[in-house]
Amino acid sequence: MSSTEPSDDSLRAVVVDEVHAFAGDDRGWHLLAVLTRLERLTPHPVQRVGLSATVGNPEELLGWLTRAGAPASQVVLHPDAGGPDSAPELTVDYVGTLENAATVISRLHRGEKRLVFADSRARVERLGHELRQRGVTTFLSHGSLGRDERRRAEAAFAEESDCVIVATSTLELGIDIGDLDRVIQIDAPSSVAAFLQRLGRSGRRSDTRRNMLFLATDEDALLQAAALLRLYAQGFVEPLQPPAMPLHLVAQQALALVLQEGGVGRHTLLDRLGEPFVLGEDVRAHAEEILDHLLAQGWLADDGGLLGIGAQAEADYGRRHFLDLMAVFSAAPELAVLWGHKEIGTIPDTTLMTAEQDRRVILLAGQAWFVRHIDWGRRLVTVEPSDQPGVANWFGATRALHAALCRSIREVLCGEDPEGVALNKRATAGLADARAQFGWLRSGETALVTGTDGHPRWWTFAGLLGNLWLAEALRGLRESVGARHNLRLRLGSDVTGRELRAALADADLGEASISDQLSRSGLESLTFAEMLPDHLALLLLERRFDARADAQQALEEPVHELVSPPG
Repeated sequence: MSSTEPSDDSLRAVVVDEVHAFAGDDRGWHLLAVLTRLERLTPHPVQRVGLSATVGNPEELLGWLTRAGAPASQVVLHPDAGGPDSAPELTVDYVGTLENAATVISRLHRGEKRLVFADSRARVERLGHELRQRGVTTFLSHGSLGRDERRRAEAAFAEESDCVIVATSTLELGIDIGDLDRVIQIDAPSSVAAFLQRLGRSGRRSDTRRNMLFLATDEDALLQAAALLRLYAQGFVEPLQPPAMPLHLVAQQALALVLQEGGVGRHTLLDRLGEPFVLGEDVRAHAEEILDHLLAQGWLADDGGLLGIGAQAEADYGRRHFLDLMAVFSAAPELAVLWGHKEIGTIPDTTLMTAEQDRRVILLAGQAWFVRHIDWGRRLVTVEPSDQPGVANWFGATRALHAALCRSIREVLCGEDPEGVALNKRATAGLADARAQFGWLRSGETALVTGTDGHPRWWTFAGLLGNLWLAEALRGLRESVGARHNLRLRLGSDVTGRELRAALADADLGEASISDQLSRSGLESLTFAEMLPDHLALLLLERRFDARADAQQALEEPVHELVSPPG
């Protein structure tokens, strides 16, 4: 439909369920851009309604959802039932290994329906395999399983009464899998919001309570679980911040609008994205430059002032009739796995590239499969069932933890337990061991500690992104800064506490830039970033990594120095 044609006036409202799932990545910006264009086809404003149970800053999120001229907005909070009977049942256990976790799950809560979350597809596969080895009726759900396989598992799980389904975040929301008795978490989610979403899968019957059992497979996971539950007990939920500066969405929307209209004027094109500009005024400031670049590189073509699809866009996107312009996220290169005519799921290239050349056995859908043939051109893998040990291998980046969670880990190490949580004997002993190793820590302080390798480590507890900016703050010691981590920075062996304090006293993050620490390879997960000039692509990346506030807090905290390695 052309925007100049009259439209049906039956559209009055758009409801966005689980709005936090959109606002947390570029799908949210894409949604806002599409809603803004949609409203141009209606004779009246369209009401926008967002639903969520796990937002720490609902007013800000509502402002984001209703931007671009909404006349009025209101946050409506659903009253909580409250009272002691509504408190969830939370337990932490320290099991040490994934195999031990499978043993615990197989022995606990027999006869009940259990949903187990694991935060990687590889761990879902391994745990599913271990549970089946122990005779547990087990189903799996993750993004690399075929759609039919996921639906079969979800339908069977909904109908069973004594079984386990092991899932990644795919089952946090949306899908109805029936009444659950228990929710179990392997290790810990990376945020309080994710924990709340998973916790909310339980206790939906009137005679049940919300519940979650944490099974920590190592000491770091035990600390993270305790720290996360400490934040939850304090009422903390991470504020949701839509990804900063979506410059690449200007390029995507420009091509989408040109396709929709069959050509559009340059100034009209930007007007279609709202007033105020729906992607933000900081993006609007660079929009003309982005259009110039799209024209210069052949993504767009100018025919007497009318913009159309350029030769570069035709070559890169025309083969699939421009369907790829409709998605704003990328997936890693994967191959479809076929057993006969049935698609089992997908696996990444790296699984097959790293497996033994003479005999490849992979794990998928909780089953070991012998790889009979790989068709790299068609991205197909032909398999048959195998009783040999299989490999489940999906590679992912180290997950950046919120600075509040990192600082909560510090307070747990300093002796604070989460309130309202049952720590069993193994968990209590594990925390005691961790606290003994970190006996030099002080609440509310950072620490400079010399390790057994002779290198001092600055324990900042500022989070991975905060530490990226702290490395910039130490530019005078740049050659000595390395190995960034969620909790610490590794310094050179010649850095003393006096030098560190002097560098911190002179640090000014206000005008700091981390662009020289970034590379364009960091944009691989952002579709359409290749359409931006290099300097704008790096600006986008830097803004999305902006954690100066977290870094500043670490700069302002006292530094406790321990010269001798912790014993």
